[in-house]
Amino acid sequence: MFYKVFATAAGRVGILGSEAGLRRATLPQRSEEAALGLLGGDAKRTGPVPPYVDDLIENYRAYFSGRRVDFTCDLDFNGATPFQQRVWRAARLIPYGETRSYKWVAARAGNEDAARAVGQALGKNPLPIIIPCHRVLAADSGPGGFTGGLEMKRRLLKLESV
Repeated sequence: MFYKVFATAAGRVGILGSEAGLRRATLPQRSEEAALGLLGGDAKRTGPVPPYVDDLIENYRAYFSGRRVDFTCDLDFNGATPFQQRVWRAARLIPYGETRSYKWVAARAGNEDAARAVGQALGKNPLPIIIPCHRVLAADSGPGGFTGGLEMKRRLLKLESV
C-alpha cells in the first residue's frame, strides 16, 4: 500500500493505492490532515510510491485547473461487490464534460431497472473524479445525490463546462 497527499488548485487531494492500482481518492480538502483522515487506516501502512503516481498527480492538478483530463490509471476494487464494480466501470465511460442518467449507468452495469441501486453504489464510490459519479444526473436532469455534497457536484460540473 502507498498513499500521497498533494496540493491542487481546489485543495489537498489524497490518494491510496496498492500494487494492483489506485484504491481510494479524496475530493479536495482544506488540509493535508483532512485528506489523510478520509483515506482511512490503510494510509498508516505505507510503502514506496510507484512511478505512475507522478503522472496521476499532474492529471489531478490539470483537472482542477480546468483542463480536460481522462484518468486512465489502473484501479483496485478490492472489497467492492461485483455490482459496485460494474457500476463504477460504467460511470467511468462517461466522457469529460458530459452527463448521463442513473438509468444509463444501470443499463451499462447490466440491469436498466436498477437505477436506485446504482445511486447507492455511486454513493460508495471510493475514487471520485476518477470514477466520475458527479456526471450522473437524475432522469429529470436534476443533480441527484453526491457524497461530496451537491455544491461540490455543481462545482465539478461547472469546471467541466456542463
